[in-house]
Amino acid sequence: MTPDIQRELIPRATTLHLIDALNAVRGKLSGGSEQWELLDDTGHVPASPSFTALLRHVTDAQALARDVVQLTADFARTTSSTNRAGSAVLAHLASAVTLSSQAVPHFAETAQTALSLPRSHSENDRYSRDNRMVIEHATARSYLRRASESLGDAVQELTDHLDFHRFLLTPSHRQSPVPPPKPDGRHR
Repeated sequence: MTPDIQRELIPRATTLHLIDALNAVRGKLSGGSEQWELLDDTGHVPASPSFTALLRHVTDAQALARDVVQLTADFARTTSSTNRAGSAVLAHLASAVTLSSQAVPHFAETAQTALSLPRSHSENDRYSRDNRMVIEHATARSYLRRASESLGDAVQELTDHLDFHRFLLTPSHRQSPVPPPKPDGRHR
């Protein structure tokens, strides 16, 4: 294998480890976007939304964003992040950092709105407050889902890179392990 090709390869063990780590965080992001709910069983905002539960969405989203940032920073420090495959992976990771980080303030806004008491107790004020909460919470969940998709794209890049490893290591690209047949001296 030429040195140029070797420089382009992310070591197989590193690739497999990164795929596992990304899939773990990806699952948590996806789980958060699916499980963290604002609406009750009837599809409405509860009359008294739980500030504690909504604040837990903020802290959990912040922890997930921190995990994405840490994975990205760890990968960015490797020499592999500068080759072609590494740069593509890093671009997806950077998107995931941005998206997961943007979920946090939207969850926080939802929690803050849950605490705000309308000056009047009119139906319109409650309706407006509930709509703001639904929009902010749905936006936050959307950011988590999109961050998960970005991690999925990074995993796909790494999986394709593993296929590149396999392609380079197939017998047709190395010296053939089976020597060619020797002429036996008989002619037919």
